[in-house]
Amino acid sequence: MDLTKSMMISAAGMKAQSVRMRIIAENMANADSLASSPTDEPYRRKVVSFGTQLNRELGIEEVTIDKVQYDKSEFGKRYQPGHPGADAEGYVRTPNVNTLLEVMDMKQAQRSYEANLNAVDSAKTLMMRTIDLLR
Repeated sequence: MDLTKSMMISAAGMKAQSVRMRIIAENMANADSLASSPTDEPYRRKVVSFGTQLNRELGIEEVTIDKVQYDKSEFGKRYQPGHPGADAEGYVRTPNVNTLLEVMDMKQAQRSYEANLNAVDSAKTLMMRTIDLLR
Protein backbone atom coordinates (compact mmCIF):
# COMPACT_ATOMS: atom_id res chain seq x y z
CA MET A 1 0.00 0.00 0.00
CA ASP A 2 1.40 3.43 -0.98
CA LEU A 3 0.32 5.00 2.32
CA THR A 4 2.58 2.60 4.19
CA LYS A 5 5.48 3.62 1.97
CA SER A 6 4.81 7.30 2.60
CA MET A 7 4.80 6.63 6.34
CA MET A 8 8.15 4.81 6.07
CA ILE A 9 9.66 7.69 4.10
CA SER A 10 8.44 10.20 6.69
CA ALA A 11 9.73 8.02 9.54
CA ALA A 12 13.18 7.95 7.91
CA GLY A 13 13.06 11.75 7.66
CA MET A 14 12.14 12.02 11.33
CA LYS A 15 15.05 9.76 12.28
CA ALA A 16 17.51 11.82 10.21
CA GLN A 17 16.28 15.09 11.71
CA SER A 18 16.55 13.70 15.25
CA VAL A 19 20.21 12.83 14.62
CA ARG A 20 20.72 16.33 13.25
CA MET A 21 19.13 17.83 16.38
CA ARG A 22 21.43 15.73 18.59
CA ILE A 23 24.52 17.00 16.74
CA ILE A 24 23.28 20.61 17.00
CA ALA A 25 22.68 20.16 20.74
CA GLU A 26 26.22 18.80 21.10
CA ASN A 27 27.59 21.85 19.27
CA MET A 28 25.64 24.23 21.50
CA ALA A 29 26.70 22.42 24.67
CA ASN A 30 30.36 22.79 23.72
CA ALA A 31 30.20 26.37 22.42
CA ASP A 32 32.15 27.68 25.42
CA SER A 33 34.70 24.84 25.65
CA LEU A 34 38.25 26.10 25.50
CA ALA A 35 41.51 24.29 24.84
CA SER A 36 43.26 23.09 27.99
CA SER A 37 46.75 23.85 26.64
CA PRO A 38 48.15 26.09 23.88
CA THR A 39 48.82 23.07 21.65
CA ASP A 40 45.32 21.57 22.03
CA GLU A 41 42.41 22.48 19.81
CA PRO A 42 39.09 23.58 21.29
CA TYR A 43 35.85 21.86 20.38
CA ARG A 44 35.30 21.79 16.61
CA ARG A 45 31.75 22.20 15.31
CA LYS A 46 30.14 19.20 13.64
CA VAL A 47 27.83 19.35 10.62
CA VAL A 48 25.47 16.72 9.24
CA SER A 49 25.28 15.71 5.58
CA PHE A 50 22.17 13.98 4.30
CA GLY A 51 22.01 11.29 1.66
CA THR A 52 19.51 8.83 0.24
CA GLN A 53 19.40 5.09 0.51
CA LEU A 54 17.32 2.64 -1.48
CA ASN A 55 15.12 0.44 0.67
CA ARG A 56 14.96 -2.60 -1.63
CA GLU A 57 12.29 -4.33 0.45
CA LEU A 58 9.80 -1.49 -0.08
CA GLY A 59 11.22 -0.12 -3.33
CA ILE A 60 11.58 3.43 -1.99
CA GLU A 61 14.41 5.86 -1.40
CA GLU A 62 14.77 7.11 2.16
CA VAL A 63 16.75 10.00 3.56
CA THR A 64 19.69 8.98 5.73
CA ILE A 65 22.60 10.64 7.46
CA ASP A 66 25.41 10.42 4.92
CA LYS A 67 28.12 11.56 7.33
CA VAL A 68 28.89 13.79 10.26
CA GLN A 69 31.87 16.00 9.44
CA TYR A 70 33.90 18.58 11.28
CA ASP A 71 33.48 22.21 10.25
CA LYS A 72 36.80 23.36 8.82
CA SER A 73 36.27 27.06 9.60
CA GLU A 74 38.76 28.97 11.71
CA PHE A 75 38.69 29.00 15.48
CA GLY A 76 38.07 32.27 17.25
CA LYS A 77 40.49 33.93 19.65
CA ARG A 78 39.89 35.50 23.02
CA TYR A 79 42.42 37.47 25.04
CA GLN A 80 42.69 35.64 28.35
CA PRO A 81 46.35 35.59 29.47
CA GLY A 82 45.73 33.72 32.76
CA HIS A 83 44.08 30.71 31.10
CA PRO A 84 46.15 27.49 30.84
CA GLY A 85 45.27 27.26 27.14
CA ALA A 86 46.63 30.73 26.34
CA ASP A 87 49.47 31.05 23.87
CA ALA A 88 52.58 33.21 24.37
CA GLU A 89 50.61 36.35 23.42
CA GLY A 90 47.80 35.57 25.90
CA TYR A 91 45.16 34.44 23.40
CA VAL A 92 43.04 31.33 23.84
CA ARG A 93 41.48 29.64 20.83
CA THR A 94 37.69 29.37 21.07
CA PRO A 95 35.38 26.87 19.33
CA ASN A 96 34.11 27.65 15.83
CA VAL A 97 30.50 27.34 17.05
CA ASN A 98 28.12 30.23 16.39
CA THR A 99 25.18 29.69 18.75
CA LEU A 100 22.85 31.87 16.65
CA LEU A 101 23.53 29.69 13.63
CA GLU A 102 22.96 26.58 15.73
CA VAL A 103 19.62 27.92 16.99
CA MET A 104 18.52 28.58 13.40
CA ASP A 105 19.62 25.08 12.35
CA MET A 106 17.75 23.60 15.33
CA LYS A 107 14.58 25.46 14.35
CA GLN A 108 14.87 24.21 10.77
CA ALA A 109 15.41 20.62 11.95
CA GLN A 110 12.42 20.94 14.28
CA ARG A 111 10.20 22.18 11.45
CA SER A 112 11.32 19.38 9.16
CA TYR A 113 10.66 16.84 11.90
CA GLU A 114 7.17 18.29 12.45
CA ALA A 115 6.44 18.25 8.71
CA ASN A 116 7.33 14.56 8.56
CA LEU A 117 5.21 13.90 11.64
CA ASN A 118 2.25 15.64 10.00
CA ALA A 119 2.74 13.49 6.89
CA VAL A 120 2.66 10.34 9.05
CA ASP A 121 -0.50 11.57 10.78
CA SER A 122 -2.18 12.32 7.43
CA ALA A 123 -1.30 8.89 6.02
CA LYS A 124 -2.57 7.24 9.20
CA THR A 125 -5.86 9.16 8.96
CA LEU A 126 -6.28 8.18 5.32
CA MET A 127 -5.62 4.55 6.15
CA MET A 128 -8.21 4.61 8.94
CA ARG A 129 -10.79 6.21 6.63
CA THR A 130 -10.13 3.57 4.00
CA ILE A 131 -10.62 0.81 6.57
CA ASP A 132 -13.87 2.44 7.71
CA LEU A 133 -15.15 2.54 4.12
CA LEU A 134 -14.35 -1.12 3.60
CA ARG A 135 -16.42 -2.22 6.61
